[in-house]
Amino acid sequence: MSFVEKFCSPQIFVYLCNINRQSMKSEFFLAFRRMVAFVGVLFGFALIHAENYPYRSDYLWVTVPDHADWVYKTGENATIEVQFYKYGIPRDAEVSYSIANDMLNDDARGKVFLKNGRAKINIGTRKQPGFRDLRLRVTVDGKEYRHHIKVGFSPEQIKPYTQEPKDFMTFWDTNLKEMKNYPLTYTKELAKEYCTDKIDCYLVRLQIDNHGHCIYGYLTYPKNARKGACPVVMCPPGAGVKTIKEPLRHKYYAENGFIRFEIEIHGLNPTLSAEQFKEISNALNSGDNGYLQNGLDNRDNYYMKRVYLACVRSIDFLTSLPEWDGKNIAVQGGSQGGALSIITAGLDSRVTLCVANHPALSDMAGYAEEGRAGGYPHFNHYHQMMTKEKMTTMAYYDVVNFARHVTAKSYLTWGFNDDTCPPTTSYAVWNTLPYEKESLITPINEHWTSEATEYGHMEWIMKNLK
Repeated sequence: MSFVEKFCSPQIFVYLCNINRQSMKSEFFLAFRRMVAFVGVLFGFALIHAENYPYRSDYLWVTVPDHADWVYKTGENATIEVQFYKYGIPRDAEVSYSIANDMLNDDARGKVFLKNGRAKINIGTRKQPGFRDLRLRVTVDGKEYRHHIKVGFSPEQIKPYTQEPKDFMTFWDTNLKEMKNYPLTYTKELAKEYCTDKIDCYLVRLQIDNHGHCIYGYLTYPKNARKGACPVVMCPPGAGVKTIKEPLRHKYYAENGFIRFEIEIHGLNPTLSAEQFKEISNALNSGDNGYLQNGLDNRDNYYMKRVYLACVRSIDFLTSLPEWDGKNIAVQGGSQGGALSIITAGLDSRVTLCVANHPALSDMAGYAEEGRAGGYPHFNHYHQMMTKEKMTTMAYYDVVNFARHVTAKSYLTWGFNDDTCPPTTSYAVWNTLPYEKESLITPINEHWTSEATEYGHMEWIMKNLK
């Protein structure tokens, strides 16, 4: 077996070749082909997560809305008190600011002087439900510092722009039926390097169909798990093409009696080095060649179709394990993983609990409406991605349309300051979910969640087990 056959599923090789067909004669691609042939390179990238308060920072912004929950009714004016400290000392300085609707270009600008490190800015209001973003910039001791804060206006009334196609579930039922015709096939090898005195860990290669498509994942068990004793949790990944870096990061699931399956979605063996992932990522996973753009012209050819099916096949796998308790099936993830969790719950009625934070892939075509934000991956930033044909395909893959079909009890968390998965789209999903649901809204958060919040996801699942 060659290196490529061992570490790269067929769809990856075909994908790499197809998106470079027009550049086959270029020196770069000839070098790339040699690299694939002899090294079997694979691609991956990591999202960069901004934080409001950088670790061990010398400076601190404090922004305090005059509504404690950061929420106003449409038509109400919002005033933000702005504070700036360096070394804990309030600083007097001129702050430049701009104001904009969530994720859009600014529509107002101004300046305000901090007296004793403080000033107030009236950011106005919105006539329609949504968010306003106050963006701040100050220069102190020759260095520029930036910050921003978003507040909501009647966000509970935000409805998605994306509409459900009439044959939405017919399309997915047909594809699920075709996948189910292929027998459940997988390999499972003990990953000794990730076993502890409390848990066992396995590397799983799960076949998706008879075309060679597969995914990999780490499966963690409680030590000496008994037959019929364990709830199962499927955890899909955040966006990017990357290895599973920390299989034991959430080991507390297995330590508390769960079987957890943390997956990747590209058919890439996670034992590959980070350098190999990065090498191919830098070459191909950018701009219009990214996997989230690939095949968007046609709903049958879009890259994410097999990803969504792979998530359901993961549920097939988990429910085949003799240690499964026969009752509890949870999905849990953040960003793209949050999207795939809701999507899986919408496609598979076996899912009993759904946990998602700041879901991506939500109301992606929202930018087509003037003055409105859309969801990650923000196709409006890419060339020729907001065409009628591509927006038609988006609707078959948009989280809001799967949310309408979720029958599992759900728990969603999101922040207001998020510029990756903006609060407008998180509310579009939340307001669409028809079934029993709970939320934890953390306004200060950008595109991150605290360890305490993530541990709370497991606690919520435990509390709601049958």
